[in-house]
Amino acid sequence: SRYEKEGADELVFLDICASHENRDIMLDVVRRTAEQVFMPLTVGGGIRDLDDIRTLLKAGADKVSINSPAIERPELIRELADEFGSQCVVVGIDSCLMGEEYYIWKYTGSEATAQSAGLKTVDWVKKVQDLGAGEIVLNCMGSDGSKAGYDMDQLSLIRDICKVPLIASGGAGCKEDFKNVFEQAKVDAALAAGIFHRGELSIPDLKEYLRQEDIEVRL
Repeated sequence: SRYEKEGADELVFLDICASHENRDIMLDVVRRTAEQVFMPLTVGGGIRDLDDIRTLLKAGADKVSINSPAIERPELIRELADEFGSQCVVVGIDSCLMGEEYYIWKYTGSEATAQSAGLKTVDWVKKVQDLGAGEIVLNCMGSDGSKAGYDMDQLSLIRDICKVPLIASGGAGCKEDFKNVFEQAKVDAALAAGIFHRGELSIPDLKEYLRQEDIEVRL
């Protein structure tokens, strides 16, 4: 409820260990969260089939995010979109520069299980859109946790081929990073965690700064 009071536009709850640990998402946490907050709630981790989606939506999720399960079985994206509509299907992509190309990774919740999926990020972005993804969260692994700013080169590359809402993830360290990613990479939203969790930047201050920089925000 803290983030809702501060004016966050959306809450993203990702159980990043659920897939590689082969367990279900923590539904009790989702239910309790949905009871306390009324902003859009996106939930991911441990989603394998349509029944998992139904359960999460009944628990209060507005959108669901899938990552590794989609890599293992891409048809899952189309199944979810056909059943529930593309608007609630978010595909999370963990991407890293390998040589001169960006490649997607799976099971990144643990260093012990993380592995390259052997697919170029550009190709995967095109495919998930064709399958019905309504939104893409691109987590740039090389920037994640660095506080050095979002990966502008990668986000700009993907922006050129992404026709659905693109959310930047990984690297936010100051309010200027948000301004830069909106102005330079033209993303639709910017996701951040640690900088808010640790209290290094407040959402009201960030939104006021962006508004003063002529970037449209929901106040």
